[in-house]
Amino acid sequence: MLLQLEQECLDVYKRKVEQAAKSRAQLLQALSDAKLELSTLLSALGEKSFAGIPENTSGTIKEQLAAIAPVLEQLWQQKEERIKEFSDVQSQIQQICGEIAGNLNLNDVSPAVDESDLSLKKLDEYQSELQELQKEKSERLHKVLEFVSTVHDLCAVLGMDFFSTATEVHPSLNDSTGVQSKSISNDTLARLAKTVLTLKEDKKQRLHKLQELASQLIDLWNLMDTHPEERRLFDHVTCNMSASVDEVTVPGALALDLIEQAEVEVERLDQLKASRMKEIAFKKQAELEEIFARAHIEVDPDAAREKIMALIDSGNIEPTELLADMDNQIAKAKEEALSRKDILDKVEKWMSACEEESWLEDYNRDENRYNASRGAHINLKRAEKARIMVNKIPALVDTLVAKTRAWEEDHGMSFTYDGVPLLAMLDEYAMLRHEREEEKRRMRDQKKHHEQRNTEQETIFGSRPSPARPVSSSKSGGPRANGGANATPNRRLSLNAHQNGNRSTSKDGKRENRLSAPVNYVAISKEDAASHVSGTEPIPASP
Repeated sequence: MLLQLEQECLDVYKRKVEQAAKSRAQLLQALSDAKLELSTLLSALGEKSFAGIPENTSGTIKEQLAAIAPVLEQLWQQKEERIKEFSDVQSQIQQICGEIAGNLNLNDVSPAVDESDLSLKKLDEYQSELQELQKEKSERLHKVLEFVSTVHDLCAVLGMDFFSTATEVHPSLNDSTGVQSKSISNDTLARLAKTVLTLKEDKKQRLHKLQELASQLIDLWNLMDTHPEERRLFDHVTCNMSASVDEVTVPGALALDLIEQAEVEVERLDQLKASRMKEIAFKKQAELEEIFARAHIEVDPDAAREKIMALIDSGNIEPTELLADMDNQIAKAKEEALSRKDILDKVEKWMSACEEESWLEDYNRDENRYNASRGAHINLKRAEKARIMVNKIPALVDTLVAKTRAWEEDHGMSFTYDGVPLLAMLDEYAMLRHEREEEKRRMRDQKKHHEQRNTEQETIFGSRPSPARPVSSSKSGGPRANGGANATPNRRLSLNAHQNGNRSTSKDGKRENRLSAPVNYVAISKEDAASHVSGTEPIPASP
């Protein structure tokens, strides 16, 4: 029994020893696992060390486990918080990427967090990526709002429905949707840009169409003398006549119904124009004749009007074709008048100088010109002004001849002034000027000879009172039988009669009036210093 009891005690002891060894092994394994988990958590969290980790490994295994357990609890809690932070950041990144890509289904799946790397460095990388994406989202949202605003303005000007236009691009672009909820995808931006370009092109085309209609309206109004009140009804059409595309911002300014209204009005005026064809054609003919008259181009208005009447009555030509042909004639007449302008301006200067030359000759023959009479100082100033102008006549005539010949070479035709060749007028003027110079020279010689005879008689018979002036003003005016500036027109008309046949009295009289000196020249004020010119040696006069 003692042996049996001893054996049983040994068995119990062995079991206790085995249990203790097994428990110690389990505790050591638990301690090893705890240390491994601690190391793993520190590595995952990117921490090299932790403040709560015991530095010494003394004490029992249970004490060591008890020391590590709080640290593991803290690290597990920190890991959970870190995983939540990673999940939040990655969810935002995934959401923004989905908005940019236009695939919102990505937001239904939570992003997988890599628990092996939960370091702050990795978290900072994700946060930096998130900030870049948020910045890009903000820029894209700004672009979307700009596009939407542009579409709204264009739709307002074009009279289109903004809501349907915007929602056609994307349903989130209507005004009722919040700003942050609007689509910022690449597809939405591309479609918005395309919509803006399309609307701008429509705006450009409509503005061009409206400006064409406005131009036609104005032409038709001017053609038919439309009342201003009737014109004001279409001020909303003509106000953008010269506006650029960007300047048109009034809502409804380019609406389709407005353009259709202008088209209907143009069509109505075109029909009205056809019924008033003769009146309009004669109005254009009058405009053409006025251009020719200002350019001193001679035409036959009666023949032109008879031709227009015949064309309209025959019905062989469309009204629009006739008006287009007359517009073409008016354009050519304006072009020809413009080419003659420089020469005509110099002709006017030449004729004005000739009038002053004629007046100066009459003034120099006046024996009482220096008397203190009323208006004498005005005439004295005018005489000085006239002498300056007269001295410029030869150079002016030479310039006129050169320009006229150059014009005739360029155009292959003679330059006429109211039907008379200008070069013939200039040649005739030069000839008359030469004749007058010769006449003045003969008169001076005659006067000199007469004075010499008087001197000889005084020497022989002694001094005696001198008789009246041998050369009276009427005699000195002999070469100017037609009175001042009227001499040249008569000579020019006689010359023209041999070249072009008989001319109408009214046109001849018109040219005579153009070249003759006005009777009220004494009252015209001229600011020049007076200079003394002998009354017995008058300056040669011109036509």
